[in-house]
Amino acid sequence: MNKIIFYNTLSRKKEEFAPTKKGEVGLYTCGPTVYNFAHIGNLRAYIFEDILRRVLEYNGYKVRHVMNITDVGHLTGDRDMGEDKLEKGAKREGKTAWEIAEFYTKAFLADMRKLNIKAPSDKYMPRATDYIAEQIELVKILEKKGFTYKISDGIYYNTSKFKDYTKLNHKDLETLKEGARVEKNVEKKNATDFALWKFSPANTKRQMEWDSPWGIGFPGWHIECSAMSAALLGNQLDIHCGGIDHIDVHHTNEIAQSEAATGKPFFNYWMHGAFLNIEGGKKMAKSEENFLTLENAFLKKGIDPLVYRFAVLQTHYRKPMEYSEKIMLNAAKGFEHLKNQVRELGKIKNEQLKIKDKYKGMFIKAINDDLNMPRALAVTQEMLKSDLSKPDKLAVILDFDKVFGLNLSEAGKKSELPKNIQELVNKRYKARENKNWEESDRLREEIEKLGYIVEDIKNETRIYKK
Repeated sequence: MNKIIFYNTLSRKKEEFAPTKKGEVGLYTCGPTVYNFAHIGNLRAYIFEDILRRVLEYNGYKVRHVMNITDVGHLTGDRDMGEDKLEKGAKREGKTAWEIAEFYTKAFLADMRKLNIKAPSDKYMPRATDYIAEQIELVKILEKKGFTYKISDGIYYNTSKFKDYTKLNHKDLETLKEGARVEKNVEKKNATDFALWKFSPANTKRQMEWDSPWGIGFPGWHIECSAMSAALLGNQLDIHCGGIDHIDVHHTNEIAQSEAATGKPFFNYWMHGAFLNIEGGKKMAKSEENFLTLENAFLKKGIDPLVYRFAVLQTHYRKPMEYSEKIMLNAAKGFEHLKNQVRELGKIKNEQLKIKDKYKGMFIKAINDDLNMPRALAVTQEMLKSDLSKPDKLAVILDFDKVFGLNLSEAGKKSELPKNIQELVNKRYKARENKNWEESDRLREEIEKLGYIVEDIKNETRIYKK
């Protein structure tokens, strides 16, 4: 196996990756709370996690990837205050909470397909509502070990009983307490304490609630990931991922409850992706009502969603990424240029093509250095400008695309044009045959106004969607 280096949030430094089981990796990535569409900031995190999985597989590891679906228990306030997001979504749309969960789960999976993100198998994409028994059992263990207490709205974890509570976020406990006091609960023993099991409000019938040893209610948000990762990964707790917004609360609480229950370390490597900011440096978030989806930011504008994936590759996952229409337009041009470079290389022949070790070695060095995708793209361009033969270049870039995930093997395939565009293209062919260059130029402009690129190369004309 090649040497792989990852930045570990737990140690705050780069470390050589060493899995718990030779040749295999247990990977847990926090999935969506399915009460609304995923915004493109969310999707940036899922692209980063997909790149991580692809890099591990490219290096020969067998990856057991678990991604949860949160369909209950995530309240509008991350610290156990406010309304359940699924119940809120149900009121917003006049549906049941179960219907909301099903609809937005399907929407999320559709977004993953459009971005060429590898989904875990159904077994490894657990819904929180399917693991209620495991969550209750974990709370019972914590109760038996003396880490819990009961107040009027639920069973809570006593963070003062866990001495290394801040080891992931590396913050002073008083700073965390100050942040936690924003969402007040006067009954809690400590501001940072969190709910393991919430009671259903009195005289209220929730759509999602279950019986438990403590009364009818529903699980806290944090207990879900601990229970599902333990159930599906066992002791193979190698890498846990999420956005940087999960560090202070969600992931810190996962570690506290899991390690208190088992007495063992909970995941050896923690990796977090930075935010996507809109113009002006503001974080994109549903709570701010400033979020863009794949649909309204790309598809409705006739832009291939893989343009966004290409844009994400150009910024290191630990650095903030800026979004603007201008930036995405430049990404679209860059992606089209890359596809054109691939088209120029011709088609894969039947014979086995040798992947040139020089560029493959440079590529592996880049991707294995904490997923340095900007450097990997630079290596790709260096290779494309080299004196390698076209067949060798094609073999190399398609090999690299196992990590990029840009579907570059499809670049050379002709796609069917809309009827109106094809008619204009046919008219332009005739104008060029008749050497009516003025009419040919007019038709080119008309085609380009409709969102297509016209390229005349020797005796061939190529038409691409912008």
